[in-house]
Amino acid sequence: MNKIFNLFDFQQKVDYKTEILSGLTVALALVPEAIAFALIPGFSPLTGLYAAFVLALVTSIFGGRPGMISGATGAVAVVFIGLILELKRNFPDIEPDTILHYVFGTVIIAGVLQIAAGFLRLGKFIRLVPHPVMFGFVNGLAIIIFMAQFPNFYVKGTDQLLSGTAMFVMLGLTLLTMLIIWGLPKLTKAIPSSLAAIVVVSAIVIGFDVDTLAVSDIMNEGETIKGGFPPLTIPQIPLTFETLKIILPYSAMVAGVGLIESLLTLNIVDEITETRGRGNKECVAQGTANILSGFLSGMGGCAMIGQSLINTSSGARARLSGITAAVMLLVFIMFGSSLIERLPMAALVGLMFMVAIGTFEWASFKTFRKMPNSDVVVMLLVTLVTAITHNLAVAVLLGVIISALAYSWENAKRIRARKHIDENGTKHYEIYGPLFFGSTTLFAEKFDVQDDPEHVIIDFKESRVADMSAIEALNKITERYQKVGKKVQLKHLSRDCKRLLGNADNLIAVDVLDEPTYKVVSDKF
Repeated sequence: MNKIFNLFDFQQKVDYKTEILSGLTVALALVPEAIAFALIPGFSPLTGLYAAFVLALVTSIFGGRPGMISGATGAVAVVFIGLILELKRNFPDIEPDTILHYVFGTVIIAGVLQIAAGFLRLGKFIRLVPHPVMFGFVNGLAIIIFMAQFPNFYVKGTDQLLSGTAMFVMLGLTLLTMLIIWGLPKLTKAIPSSLAAIVVVSAIVIGFDVDTLAVSDIMNEGETIKGGFPPLTIPQIPLTFETLKIILPYSAMVAGVGLIESLLTLNIVDEITETRGRGNKECVAQGTANILSGFLSGMGGCAMIGQSLINTSSGARARLSGITAAVMLLVFIMFGSSLIERLPMAALVGLMFMVAIGTFEWASFKTFRKMPNSDVVVMLLVTLVTAITHNLAVAVLLGVIISALAYSWENAKRIRARKHIDENGTKHYEIYGPLFFGSTTLFAEKFDVQDDPEHVIIDFKESRVADMSAIEALNKITERYQKVGKKVQLKHLSRDCKRLLGNADNLIAVDVLDEPTYKVVSDKF
C-alpha cells in the first residue's frame, strides 16, 4: 500500500494522519465555497458539491501536483452567467433543467479542450508568466477571498449589516477561529489548527445553541445539500452546428480560465513545497475531471488556491489528502448533511480570512524600491484587475502582455553601434544589443549609407538577430547599400540568419570561423 502511494507522490513518504486530517479540514471548507459558487449562476447547491467531489477526486489521483485541491470555482461559475443569458436570448422559453444540460455539455467540451492542451504540451507556457504578474495574481486572489466573506456579516437578502448581539457573536466566533488557527501550532502540531478551530467553534455553537449564521442559511429556502452519489446525466441538447456555435466559445473560456488558474496555483504550491509539479499532466487531469463532472451532474471547475493553501499549511504533501477531502465531501452529502448544514459560518469565515492573510504576498511591498517601475505597475494592475473583475484569466493575460511590451521597449533602446574605419578604409559597425522587432527602427538609424566608404562590415558578434523583423531589417540595409553601389559584409550571423536573408545572400560573406550556432526561432524550451 505504501509503495503505491509513494509511486503516486513522486516517492515522498506519506504521513497518513496528517493527510487524512488535512483532507477532512479541506472537505469542511469546500462545502460553503461549492454552495456559494453554484448559487452565482443560479444552480442548486448539489450542482456545485458534485463538481467539487469529482474534480477533487480525479485531480488528486491523476493530477500533476500532489497536495493541490480542485473543485467548483467562482472564476468558472462567472462564465456560465454569460452562457445562460445567451441561451435565454436564443430560446426565451427555455426551462432551467434544459439550461443545466447546456451547462453540462459546455463543461464536457471544455474538458476535451483541456486534455488537448495537455497532449499538445501547452502547460509549459505558464513559464512565460513573469514574477510581478504572479505577485499581482496572488495578491488579487487574496483580496477576493477576503472580500468574499463580508456578505456573511449582512442580514440575509439585504444590504444591512448585522447589529447588536448578532454582530458581536459573529465577530467573536470569527476572531476565536482565527486565534486558534494562529496560536495552536505554537503549542502542538498533532492536529491541523484549521480543523481544531472548526471543531471547537462548531461545538460551542451547537452545544450552547448559539443563534448565528449557519451553512444552511446561505442556501435558498427549501434547498439542501443532502443527496446521493452523483447521478449519471447525458446532456439532452440538440447535436447541431447551431448548438456548437452557442456553447463552444463558453467552453473555450471555461477551459482557458480553468487551466490558467490551475497552472498558476500549481506554481504557487510548487514554491511552498519546494517541489515541482507537472503542468501538462495537470492539464489532462483537469480535462478528465471536467468531462466526468459534466456527465455526473457537476458544474465543472478547476484548482482552488484557497483550499490548496489550507491543505499545504496543514502539512499535506501527498495525494491522499485530496482523495480524503473528496470522499469526505461525498460522505457529507450522503450521510452528514444535517450536521454540516448546522456548521457556523463564523468558523469557515475565520478560516478563509486566515487563508487570505496567508495568501497575500506581503513581501511584495518590500520589493517596490528594488523592482523596475514597469514591474511595480504590472503587479499593481494585475492585483486591481483580479480584485475588481474576479476574472483571473483576463488579469493574468493583461499582465503578461504589458510585461512583454515593457520588456520589448526596454530592450529596443539597448541597440548600439560602435563605428570605426580600419587601415584599409573599410568602415566597421560593431552592433551591441538584441536586434528584434522593437529595435529595427533604431538599428536602421545607425547607418550613414550615403557618406560611408565603398566597403562596410556590420559585425553581430555582440548582438543577436532574434526574429523575422530583424531579418527584414538586414535585408533592407543591404539593399540600401546595394542601390548606391557599395559592398556590405555581415559577420557573425548564424546559418539560420544567412539562409533567411534571401535576396541578400549575394552580399553576405559570413565569418564561418566564429559562426554562432543559436537558432532564430525555436519551439523547444
